Amino acid sequence: MEAISKTSKRKHTSKKARLETTGKVITFICIAIMVIAAISILYFVISKGLATFFTNKVSFIDFISGKNWNPTKLDSAGNALVGALPMIIGSFGVTLFAAVIAAPLAIGAAVFMVEISPRFGKRILQPVMELLVGIPSVVYGFIGLSVVVPFIREHIAGSGFGIAAATVVLTVMILPTVTSLSVDAIKAVPTSYRQASLALGATRWQTIWRVILRSARSGLLTAVVFGMARAFGEALAVQMVIGNSAVIPTSLFEPASTLTSILTMGMGNTVMGTLDNNVLWSLAMVLLAMSLVFILIIRFIGRRRKVK
Repeated sequence: MEAISKTSKRKHTSKKARLETTGKVITFICIAIMVIAAISILYFVISKGLATFFTNKVSFIDFISGKNWNPTKLDSAGNALVGALPMIIGSFGVTLFAAVIAAPLAIGAAVFMVEISPRFGKRILQPVMELLVGIPSVVYGFIGLSVVVPFIREHIAGSGFGIAAATVVLTVMILPTVTSLSVDAIKAVPTSYRQASLALGATRWQTIWRVILRSARSGLLTAVVFGMARAFGEALAVQMVIGNSAVIPTSLFEPASTLTSILTMGMGNTVMGTLDNNVLWSLAMVLLAMSLVFILIIRFIGRRRKVK
């Protein structure tokens, strides 16, 4: 009997070992595929983007600081008009303005959902936020084109297209993302902090302002930066309301452009290997670099939060 039990135990142990080995192999294969895909994308975008500077002999300084964008024409000196500064300014403009508007709204909504009225927030606000997240970008763009642009044109100034319209659309788009992450950051604050503050005689608002928000500061900053990364990479909705004019805007109500709007407009109308196509890949490389910067900022904030 003892020999039979030992044999059954060995079989059970060997079966577990095989399952564990199989799980490790499958996990490793999945991770390897993700790493290979990421490296392939980086290599493809960077190699195509650098072709503008090495194959077409375009100066990187002129590309970054140039104000004229017309890859099909040359200036008097024979240089290509591929200045990306208007698109870079437009991308940063709509991203920063959207973040400035969305951040206080999202943090306020998160405080209300967690600290003031958790039941109402869970029953009403949370489903609304989830609904906003699920709406496609083209729907936001169409609503902006049908509502925001005519409102700005009729009641404020200009043609309605511009950074202001794009800011309104992006604010609504990133608001649920920033709110959800802010809710998680506030919930992560230990309950003992709240109890200790109230026990010392602080009011609820003093506890929220001086204890909870300060303790959740790193998480809230991460939420805002994540929202900025989302806004910086948005293409279709922005293209529909910004006007797509490759000039440096002098007003929020004048047509402008972003890196993503120029990319979506021009990528299907160029031939692979030509200057027109290569400069679009260079714009994509700049966009990718900024996305990596946002990711590094998020990781830096996360590390500081762990250290504290």
